[in-house]
Amino acid sequence: MSISPIGWLHTLGSLPAIPLAAYLLFKHGRIVPESKAGRAYFWFMLLGVLTVYPIAHQPVGLVIATVTLAALLLGYGIAVWKPARRAWAYAQTVALSLSVFLLMVPTATESLRRLPVGDPLVTDLKDPLLLGVQGALLLALLVGIPLQARALYKRNTAPDQAAH
Repeated sequence: MSISPIGWLHTLGSLPAIPLAAYLLFKHGRIVPESKAGRAYFWFMLLGVLTVYPIAHQPVGLVIATVTLAALLLGYGIAVWKPARRAWAYAQTVALSLSVFLLMVPTATESLRRLPVGDPLVTDLKDPLLLGVQGALLLALLVGIPLQARALYKRNTAPDQAAH
């Protein structure tokens, strides 16, 4: 299975977003747009999302790309706009966590369907391995967002709030 030049740009351009997301989630518990890693995550994600449009073979790929782009722009737009209400911090966290989820589902799916080359682990979209990985990613999102919200709430109600 060959990859076109735009496919390589998409793959290699979006690949750094994965370790950046992992770093930000482990260090901060969320994607922090104002950090250097957060800014890099934005640019690599934007490159990855925008290069999906010319290479997507299925309409679902275009839908995922569009939702990812909307989540990314919402999350980073809130960081730039800096609205005063605390609720926006929650919206930003949910949007950027959704962007990570929407990065990882196609990444896992394509990796399992293409690797190892010539004998991929998954050949059917209904394969139990693939469904299990996708289910685990969904579970991580559904468990992670409330944990992130709880951490934001604790941070916002801490007695030494001025230190944050």
